[in-house]
Amino acid sequence: MRNNSIQVLPPISSPQLSVPPRYSSPKFAQVATILILFVVIYPAFQGAEVSPRALIEGAPYMQEVLLEMFPPSTERLPQVLSLLVSTFHMAVAGTIIGILLALPLAILGARKTTPHVLFYQSSRLIVSLARTIPDLVWALFFVVTVGIGPFAGVLTIAVDTLGFCGRFFAEGIEETESNPKEALETLGAGRRAILAIFILPSSAPSFINTALFSLEKAVRSSVVLGLVGAGGIGVELKVAMDTFRYDEACTIILAIFALVIVVEQVSMHARKWMASE
Repeated sequence: MRNNSIQVLPPISSPQLSVPPRYSSPKFAQVATILILFVVIYPAFQGAEVSPRALIEGAPYMQEVLLEMFPPSTERLPQVLSLLVSTFHMAVAGTIIGILLALPLAILGARKTTPHVLFYQSSRLIVSLARTIPDLVWALFFVVTVGIGPFAGVLTIAVDTLGFCGRFFAEGIEETESNPKEALETLGAGRRAILAIFILPSSAPSFINTALFSLEKAVRSSVVLGLVGAGGIGVELKVAMDTFRYDEACTIILAIFALVIVVEQVSMHARKWMASE
């Protein structure tokens, strides 16, 4: 006998639409953060005497100076180029001295290579001192102690490079793998042998990258150091600006720009070549 009962199907469930949450009022932490930022930022702009009005009023004078800068003067171009070469030499010499001083301090300031915690803390303190004190302060110190001239700039760049490279050299040593070091220790290798055979060769690419960056930094710094009497082309730039010879100042600025660009490009290509090897 045929079953004539009607089968009742379950109701089709409609898809649930997600209702976007309503806008919620800011929480106390958010309001407090905004207030703190305002309390910090507003006095900073006030204390620094940031004045859009002064910028607008000074715009005509900026235009006047820029017009007097062009065309650049070539009257003293040989002297400018000679000072530019002297500035580059100052940067290279200071960088080399700083790197040579930074390497032993980095070895003593890395936990994997330091022989004692006292050496670790002392080297870290020296590197921090060299890094945290601005280079202009070091320049003033060396100008007073060794006299006005490029040697004061070389010493300033050396100290600045020591602080920069000392930190990153130590980090490069710390990032070396521990397994090969432990394997060499198991085979009876001493601390010096491990340093020479494994740690320094493994850290060499990082060291070279840091050294190239420090040279770029030194070239830019060497220009500024001349403003306080530490030699280089910065002295000539200051004299040109003080005596309102803006066309000559423009020549010096363009020469500095060319030097910095060349050094940065050579450094960049050297890093790319090393990465491809």
